[in-house]
Amino acid sequence: MKPIPRRGLLRLLPPLTVAAASLPLAGISSFEALFAPSAELWPRWQRHNPNATATIDHAAWSDLLSRYLRRDGEGLNRFDYAGVSAADRAALDGYIAALAAVPIDDHNRAEQFAYWVNLYNALTVQVVLDHMPVESILDIDISPGLFANGPWDKELVQVAGEPLTLNDIEHRILRPIWRDPRIHYAVNCASVGCPNLQTSAFTGAGLEAMLESAARDYVNSPRGLDSTGDGLVVSSIYIWFQEDFGDDAALIAHLRRYADEQTRAKIEAAPELVDHRYDWSLNGLAGSGA
Repeated sequence: MKPIPRRGLLRLLPPLTVAAASLPLAGISSFEALFAPSAELWPRWQRHNPNATATIDHAAWSDLLSRYLRRDGEGLNRFDYAGVSAADRAALDGYIAALAAVPIDDHNRAEQFAYWVNLYNALTVQVVLDHMPVESILDIDISPGLFANGPWDKELVQVAGEPLTLNDIEHRILRPIWRDPRIHYAVNCASVGCPNLQTSAFTGAGLEAMLESAARDYVNSPRGLDSTGDGLVVSSIYIWFQEDFGDDAALIAHLRRYADEQTRAKIEAAPELVDHRYDWSLNGLAGSGA
């Protein structure tokens, strides 16, 4: 298995500023993209049954999300990590164990996509709960290696006999198999700068609608896109994963696709990328001790 670069290393790269950017943003973003995990296929997970009609039960995850997610005044879904009861913590552990036992090869692609996204997000919440209190997921330094940062390279679950990390799920399964940039709106890294953790589980039947809704939600939030007098300030996700979103022109086309009237006006007024930013603070419920 070829090592995958750690997402936590991206914290070491400072945000670009207009003053420092003597090159077009695309040129510098290409440099930063070199430090992001690449989409490197793990062929074993390509197995699926296109004719399968069986569904996977994610009701336990939806129930937990409905109990502990709260939307703040800025449109961010915050999770009440400190408020999770012992019974609900056991329910989360049971849900993850149930997912690990699913014969995932026997399902169709839509069910598999929802499965991997929900497993990723549930594991992320579980690992934060395991290490509370923390101010950022970057403080959970459990990945192997001297310069490890965060939990993304720690083996957290075993599926079909294969130990898996969060990086495996996102960068070796989801991204290379589906090749859909909306994956980045679905997986959640427990940070303020990330697209929202959804208030219900992804499902195969509702997958397309949920992905489209999540994309619109993020693009039209200041975390996804904002503007200055000089141009557009975008989430660092678009820079780190340029491999998925494309160059500046492709990214702006992507943003226009999901922009509401107000956001589209920002894009049209200054359709150049001048900066990017990301907030690694924990997406915990304010005042909950998270």
